[in-house]
Amino acid sequence: MLKRIAAILLVVLSLTLTGCVSKVTGLKSYVDTGDGYQFLYPNGWLPIAVSNGPDVVFRDLIQQTENVSVVISPVAKDKTLADLGSPTDVGYKLSKSALAKLSKRIAPADSGREAELVNAEARESRSKNYYILEYAVKLPNQERHNLASVAVSRGKLFTLNVSTTEERWPKVKEAFEKVVKSFSVY
Repeated sequence: MLKRIAAILLVVLSLTLTGCVSKVTGLKSYVDTGDGYQFLYPNGWLPIAVSNGPDVVFRDLIQQTENVSVVISPVAKDKTLADLGSPTDVGYKLSKSALAKLSKRIAPADSGREAELVNAEARESRSKNYYILEYAVKLPNQERHNLASVAVSRGKLFTLNVSTTEERWPKVKEAFEKVVKSFSVY
């Protein structure tokens, strides 16, 4: 009888502990009070100094092609995210402008870079609107997967982008979704 009770307690305890364990652990917080945004990023990622580009970039120490960045662009002070268009409209515009900028800096216009908008949705958090955008990006020698969160605040368009190779995407999808959903502007 005692063995049966102990066995049942062990099963209940193991199920309880298994339910508490998450596949996504080890996220750290980044806060920029000057520009007014914050997000979580994976533990083990390091800040990278960049000039004439994103406001901040973190890169994985091991998988150095994985990164998260925030780009801040001006918009008219009275504009809202909805004024810029639907999630699909904004996602399409951002993919074209990002590829154009990348091509001017790194490669000619016919470099073979393509970005396909896979998914676009709106969400609200703390009375702010965000668009969550998902892209499949094809480079001449690599296929990548990007997630982005876009918001407007105080006359600025904030774009958080997290990126990995297509082959790593299934392994990091859950963590990257948490990063994108953690992004907030104020």
